[in-house]
Amino acid sequence: MREVEDSYILDLIRKTESRNYGFDLLIRKYQEPVYRLVRRIVITHEDADDVVQNCFIQVWKYIDTFRNDSGIFTWIYRIAVNEALRWITKNRLKQMVSFSTVERKLEATLTSDPFFTGSNIERKLHKALLRLPFKQRLIFQMKYFDAMKYEEISGILGTTVGALKASYHHAVKKIEQFLLSH
Repeated sequence: MREVEDSYILDLIRKTESRNYGFDLLIRKYQEPVYRLVRRIVITHEDADDVVQNCFIQVWKYIDTFRNDSGIFTWIYRIAVNEALRWITKNRLKQMVSFSTVERKLEATLTSDPFFTGSNIERKLHKALLRLPFKQRLIFQMKYFDAMKYEEISGILGTTVGALKASYHHAVKKIEQFLLSH
């Protein structure tokens, strides 16, 4: 689905008669990478589905405000990250617990998730990721799993490339330390 150009999709969305078709193409093109990003943040399949759905509702709602300052991919990822953060905050407030408690619950969920098909090494890596500060985790995931360039991540998170490189380096060191000690 990546072969369809974003500019073509956006042209379709901007025309009333092809808006729905264009949006359908947009979803088909970006649903899977957005799901992978969100799933690594919220851990469970069901929660990731809900967050992705909310993400694309926001995209539909605000697509007319998209100004092409960044790529559509960057814009959608920014919305997905914000929706995932909103989900985490809402869950934390609903249960009146700290972020560290939420992360421990996410780790327990990872262990029992029937949709997680990774090996023990992958499970260890995800446990190590859950111990990282949220922004470091997100930067590591985007760079390592999604093979995104620092410039793309910078556009999504609004952080300088230098700061991203430093965060990624710190994340890698912490993950290495966790994997060696567990």
